[in-house]
Amino acid sequence: MDNNKKKTFKSGLYVTATPIGNLRDITVRALDLLKAADYIACEDKRVSGKLLSYYDIKTPMISYHDHNAPQVMPRLMDELNFGKIIALISDAGTPLISDPGYKLVNECQKEGVMVTSLPGASALLCALTNAGMPTDSFLFCGFLPSKMVARQKDLKKSKDVSASLIYYESPKRLLACLKDMRSVLGNRNVAVCRELTKLFEEVQKNNLNELILHYEDRPTPKGEIVIIVEPPINDGQLVNNLDEALTDALVKLSVKEAVAAVTYMTGKKRKEVYKRALELSANDED
Repeated sequence: MDNNKKKTFKSGLYVTATPIGNLRDITVRALDLLKAADYIACEDKRVSGKLLSYYDIKTPMISYHDHNAPQVMPRLMDELNFGKIIALISDAGTPLISDPGYKLVNECQKEGVMVTSLPGASALLCALTNAGMPTDSFLFCGFLPSKMVARQKDLKKSKDVSASLIYYESPKRLLACLKDMRSVLGNRNVAVCRELTKLFEEVQKNNLNELILHYEDRPTPKGEIVIIVEPPINDGQLVNNLDEALTDALVKLSVKEAVAAVTYMTGKKRKEVYKRALELSANDED
């Protein structure tokens, strides 16, 4: 390592973003830091080893994750207090986002150890910018619980939040998650973003009814998944959208058929749709 380059980094903890898929999605500064560091604290040496091997980085790694934190954190703090440079990375993306690490950062702050971040790839931001959903306000909700009751309870907490909702999910739970979202949040538009920045990157965007049909008819998808849910629509917009859907349906269908179709499409209660359909039909007759 060039000694001049090593001197550009002061002693301390560097929270360093790494690629979420494509190994070339890493900053030049992050590469300089990983080479200059005395140690790299990572979740899984096997995963991080692939990135380091790709860039021919020989810096020693220390495994640091939720399960061994009580044992490993004291060693990391000793090294930092001794003036060493440590890069903290996760298996993919920006550390501390649904990953371990915040306790180490907190401990460094308590002991006056310098902490800074080297920004870069983040799955939640990559998905949000690919989804075509409102970006002016969003809420990152992390992973939902694996059990239905707990998952629905968590979804209810965010039901009325006026922001795009971002969730991480396991492929094997995707379909069950989408069904619970429909049950709790209604038939909102959702983007399912999979394998971001990788060869088989995919974004499936539709209302929940259609997405559920899509995934029911296919094998369980593979890879990392981020789900973006559109914000709730205010009451005025709901009325306008309902009227538009019913007006279009009533041109071709009977009231009964139109109500069934629009109820399915919007996820609204049948009684509400039926009442509005009768009102619109009466207006047309006048």
